[in-house]
Amino acid sequence: MSRWPAITLAFLITLPYCTASSVPTAFNPQQNVTYHGLLVDGVEKFLNIPYGRDTSGGRRFSPPEPYVFPLNVSTYNASTYGPVCPQASSNLSIAPGQEIGCQLWYEYMEVSDHAERLHLGILIDFVGSLYIGNINDPRHEPEGLIQQSVKNGMPVIFVAMNYRLNIFGFAVSEALKENNSLNVGFRDQRLALEWVQENIELFGGDPDQVTIFGYSSGGFSVGMQILAYGGTRPIPFHAGIMESTALEPLSASNASITTYNEVAKLTGCDTFGNPQSNETLACLRALPFEALLNFTIAQYTSALGSSGIYSPVVDGDFLPLTSSELVRQGLFPKIPVIIGWTEDDLTLSTPETIQKPSDTLDFIQSGFGGLTNDSVRIILSLYPSADFSANPSANLSSEFYRTAQIFRDIFITCPSLYLGDAMAIKYTADDEVPQVYYYIQNQTILSGYFSNVGFPGRGVSHSSDLPYVFANFGAYNVTGDIHPTKGDIELQKLESRSWSSFASSGRPSLDGKETLEDWKPGYGAGNASTRSVYVIGGPNSGLTSLEGEGATAAVARQRLVERCAFLNSPDTVKQLQY
Repeated sequence: MSRWPAITLAFLITLPYCTASSVPTAFNPQQNVTYHGLLVDGVEKFLNIPYGRDTSGGRRFSPPEPYVFPLNVSTYNASTYGPVCPQASSNLSIAPGQEIGCQLWYEYMEVSDHAERLHLGILIDFVGSLYIGNINDPRHEPEGLIQQSVKNGMPVIFVAMNYRLNIFGFAVSEALKENNSLNVGFRDQRLALEWVQENIELFGGDPDQVTIFGYSSGGFSVGMQILAYGGTRPIPFHAGIMESTALEPLSASNASITTYNEVAKLTGCDTFGNPQSNETLACLRALPFEALLNFTIAQYTSALGSSGIYSPVVDGDFLPLTSSELVRQGLFPKIPVIIGWTEDDLTLSTPETIQKPSDTLDFIQSGFGGLTNDSVRIILSLYPSADFSANPSANLSSEFYRTAQIFRDIFITCPSLYLGDAMAIKYTADDEVPQVYYYIQNQTILSGYFSNVGFPGRGVSHSSDLPYVFANFGAYNVTGDIHPTKGDIELQKLESRSWSSFASSGRPSLDGKETLEDWKPGYGAGNASTRSVYVIGGPNSGLTSLEGEGATAAVARQRLVERCAFLNSPDTVKQLQY
């Protein structure tokens, strides 16, 4: 049987380089182990550092436990990449190199003297979709972000971790619940964050200056870590950035239970008559990982039309209540956050076959089955067809764009405002200016690429902010269709530096630094109702109100205050199942 020894953590660190050796090292006195990394183009890397014990065989689906080096190990080779956690590759086959474990990574940018190597801000990136994803994703390669942080005089350490995904990280059964073994993918993340708190000073980092961030399901992971344990435990981070997802509708549905039951049926492990039983669990643990993963891929392929195949579940511990209820009750810590989305965030996930109002109706009813007929009727009335225009050159109807806007607001924009409003209330209760920063990404370098691969007219689509945040245009130029303008290059510098500045200072806009200019919090002192959002890029970049005199026309016509008032109402949130 193939085994998976240790969940591992991935590092990219920005540190001063002060030794004559070409091999960077870091000594862990608690375990008497020296990590040996590598130096590439002025960047220090420590790779494949383990943070959790083996999770194979009988420990499959179990909560993570801290990794302890054997007593006879005094050096650790952190100069090579390790395998990723079990998952399909992009073509839905088993990805290569998945023999054991998950992986770690660390990088370093040369600065000047040893004093500058201490107490650096930390950016921790959550990569993945809960089904697939790992820190080898070239879109998350952070050398550019690190270089920009150093040039701006505010160097940061970048950390990323692999954690269990799909059935391995989000299995749901009564047998697992009895052993407090639900949400283990999120628990992996938590253990990694605790590892950073205990060890990041070895690399020059400040454990009191940790920002977690991610986009899409990575942003959702940030939201889950903020809500974890209902705010009853100390948090191993101090700020959060959520890009294109903060809370996720349908995450409180039965999708994960259905997925687990279907995988159990495919494997034959439910022959005992109850897929939720201890016997089924033991059978799934006994399977070779390749077999279980292949059945997981088969189930996923058959359910591609579904949403939320892997989601968190209320377990009375890590997630004591649904995410929306935790937010409603204010059961989370008060920390600075950036929350944002892209202008056309879900156009890539909206069927291009949508042509008629009846298609929009079908999409909403099939995708969000918990909505009542009255709620669907109100939603459609809030987004009249006349508000949207077709794009004949892309062969996309006005109804396509109507549906995409509804989808974006239901799934990303309004839940983001729901969490931001609740965070603002915590600040205003103490008569403080809420440290909640909103943004809309309104510039992209990806249009040419998507047009070339058959998806024209998608606008500023999902992930359009990543090339700017990571200062990494090259990862996207696989077809030769990426042609950054001078404006793109300038925005890349400013946006990337705003992210690293937030990690260092808790503010994305700083006087005397090259960051996005005048990005203020989305709320005023003692005010948790009037919101402002920073438009990043495009013809009207800068801070704007969502409505009224201070709003740009492009933002005002989205009617986010009115539309999200309904989508974030208690009854609608309950129907949206999060």
